[in-house]
Amino acid sequence: MTPDAGHEARYRAIAADLAAKIRSGHYAPGAALPPQRELSASYGVTLMTLRQALRELSDEKLIVQRPGRGTFVAPPHLAYQLDSLRSLVDDLRKQGHDVRTAVAGRAVRRAPARIAAALRLPPGETALRLERVREFAGRPAVHQVSWVRRPVADRIRDRDFTAVSLYTALADAGVTVARASEVVRPGLLDPAAARHLHEPPGSPVLVSTRITYTLDATPVVSDHATILGSMMEIRTERAATGLSVTWGATS
Repeated sequence: MTPDAGHEARYRAIAADLAAKIRSGHYAPGAALPPQRELSASYGVTLMTLRQALRELSDEKLIVQRPGRGTFVAPPHLAYQLDSLRSLVDDLRKQGHDVRTAVAGRAVRRAPARIAAALRLPPGETALRLERVREFAGRPAVHQVSWVRRPVADRIRDRDFTAVSLYTALADAGVTVARASEVVRPGLLDPAAARHLHEPPGSPVLVSTRITYTLDATPVVSDHATILGSMMEIRTERAATGLSVTWGATS
């Protein structure tokens, strides 16, 4: 083995060992790795060799290096799929994530003007406002407010939404969901959602607005989800025929 080959084998072995420890939970998401000098000593290599191993882990998005602060395990990323019509939780659980839901509010209220317009409600009409916080990897990641039009709302308002998705509740109530129109755009965390997500206002987020329709084209749910930008990425599969994604300028 040439010297260069031996060097490459050493840093790749270190990268593989650290990656295995990260994936096994030995180093938890968000946790700091030991200082570089400590790691290089424990592996018996130079700082240069260790840094090449860390560069590999960074390229794989397993770690984040913060100058002056250290090296940290990257938080796992949820994939926000655009190729299916499922609830957010059902989508994430299908990907193997353990997602927990906390209900932050549930009440029948007069729908705000923008919600009434989205659901085609007459002025002054009430709807069910359902507020939930989604947690994964031990921390809140998504704040979601859903408005459900009546009389559908009356049939599902008492469901346990910590265990049942909204789409499942609709199906159980005999409501067939046909399609949804959704816009996802970058935004900044507002103070109301910041209190639930335990992040400072102004943090980068993804904002999803979705209108769900029944078979007869009646809008039944208006959703607004605030998703921490550090916790989720948008992913889709492209094909010659199939999903159509429209890109537009933000307003």
